[in-house]
Amino acid sequence: MRPVLRPAQSIGLKISWLCRHCVGASAVFLALLTAGPGSAVAQEVPQMHLPRTTLTAGIYQIEVQVAQAPVEREIGLMLRKDLPQQEGMLFVFEAPQSQCFWMKNTLLPLTAAFIADDGTIVNLADMKPQTLDSHCSSKPVRFVLEMNQGWFQKKGLKAGSQLAGPVFSVKH
Repeated sequence: MRPVLRPAQSIGLKISWLCRHCVGASAVFLALLTAGPGSAVAQEVPQMHLPRTTLTAGIYQIEVQVAQAPVEREIGLMLRKDLPQQEGMLFVFEAPQSQCFWMKNTLLPLTAAFIADDGTIVNLADMKPQTLDSHCSSKPVRFVLEMNQGWFQKKGLKAGSQLAGPVFSVKH
C-alpha cells in the first residue's frame, strides 16, 4: 500500500527533486564557466561586475576592472558597446609569459598595453574589433591593460612609460 501524501509533503518532494536536479545543472554550468580557452562557453552579455582598482599613468587616473580568473580573462571586454574614456580592463596572469590577445566578439577598437611586473609598458598593440588577429607581448609579462584605441597615444604614453597601482611591484 502506497502512503497517501498530503499537499505539503507533495510540495516538499517536488522541491527536493528539483533541488537535486538544480545542483547537477549548476555543476555542469560551473564546469562550462571554468573551461579553458577554446571552450564552448557562450557569452551573451558583457561582464560588468568584476573587482575594480585605480591605476595611474603620470597625472592620469585609470579606473580598471580586474580580470584575474581564467574565465574572466577569456571573456574580457566581449560584447561591450561602450567603454568610458578613463576606464579599461586589466588582465592579471599568474606568471610572466608571452601574452597574446585577439578581438573575437569584441565590438570596440582597443589598444592593449603589455605591462611588466613593475608597471612599465613593454609594448602597445592597436586591435580591430571582431578579428582573430593575434596581438602579442614583445617579452613575457603578467599584465595587459585594454583601453579605448588611441587613449595611450593621446596621453603621450608609449613603451617605457610607467604605470602605478596596487597590483604592480615597486622598483628599488
